[in-house]
Amino acid sequence: MSNDFSNLFSVKGKTVVITGGSRGIGEMLAAGYLANGAKVIISSRKADACEETVKRLKDQYGGEIYAIPSDVGQMVGIQHLADEIAKREDKVDVLINNAGVAWGAKFEDFPESGWDKVMDVNVKGIFFLTQKLAPLLRKSASAEDPARVINIASIDGMHTSPMSGYAYGTSKAAVIHLTRFMGAAHAGEHILVNGIAPGPFPTWMLSTGVGYGGETEGVDWQAIGDRNPSGRVGTPQDIAGLAMFLSSRAGAYISGHTIPCDGGIVSSS
Repeated sequence: MSNDFSNLFSVKGKTVVITGGSRGIGEMLAAGYLANGAKVIISSRKADACEETVKRLKDQYGGEIYAIPSDVGQMVGIQHLADEIAKREDKVDVLINNAGVAWGAKFEDFPESGWDKVMDVNVKGIFFLTQKLAPLLRKSASAEDPARVINIASIDGMHTSPMSGYAYGTSKAAVIHLTRFMGAAHAGEHILVNGIAPGPFPTWMLSTGVGYGGETEGVDWQAIGDRNPSGRVGTPQDIAGLAMFLSSRAGAYISGHTIPCDGGIVSSS
């Protein structure tokens, strides 16, 4: 048994794929990995947004980052993303299934199209992108340094929230259970599957839900933080730190679990 504790939390040199990586939590994760020496591949539907984020992060942190725009809510987009990654990379060390959507509507008015869109992106997209990228994950996987899949769920999948809506909270509960299934199924081939359930972070999605109109700068995030047991909203370091723990040697004996990153909301509810 090795007693070497150097580089315990290192992700340097790893190839990391992040869906929904052009803004919000996806961009926070991309920044954290890039700043710590990983190669980062981001994806989202809008090509312009992807390229703007790539330039912004590269200017700030340097390193190697590029984008492959794609829609992981559709099988054609999932296949396109997987094919394009396979053309450029010989392995994937970390896949972060972060892309997600929400739909706000009353029970009486909730449309089938909204339900299907949320489930397609938030649940189906995770399963099938992981399936398509499994060959590249297997090429990275070893007993000493497993490949990692991190599914971004939400605390709305752990408790009921008035902002969640029927489809979003249900989809995130499905992500948590899917993570358990995937973790059990793939640990034996040295692919560890875990989840993170974020609480409130200063993102476009939360901004729209609390009435800030999608703005993330110049709005009163402290008013949201005041409702949190920790007295604040999350920071990029909070979410990136947990993801990098799960991606590093420090997290190499964990699989099938979803960890809240929420300042204590779930444990207090």
